[in-house]
Amino acid sequence: MLTVREHCKVCGLDLRAHDAGDGPAVAVILLLGAIVMGLAFWVEFHFAPPLWVHAILWPAVTLPGAILMMRPMKAALVALQFRHRAAEMGL
Repeated sequence: MLTVREHCKVCGLDLRAHDAGDGPAVAVILLLGAIVMGLAFWVEFHFAPPLWVHAILWPAVTLPGAILMMRPMKAALVALQFRHRAAEMGL
């Protein structure tokens, strides 16, 4: 799901030298964690549901959110690496 193609299909840029590392995962954890925690506090103080509702609701929101955010975050970090460290990517 997170593999980057070896070459850009539009311009032929060699993308084998990219190294996003754990950056996308960390960015998703921080961003999605802040969003989910804000929503959890809002739901708790606005509706005051029982604890089991939180136990069902937030994993159901967090897992799809993380999966949907991971690929665009990885693409953004590879693009930033290309822009700021183009010499290391062989350009």
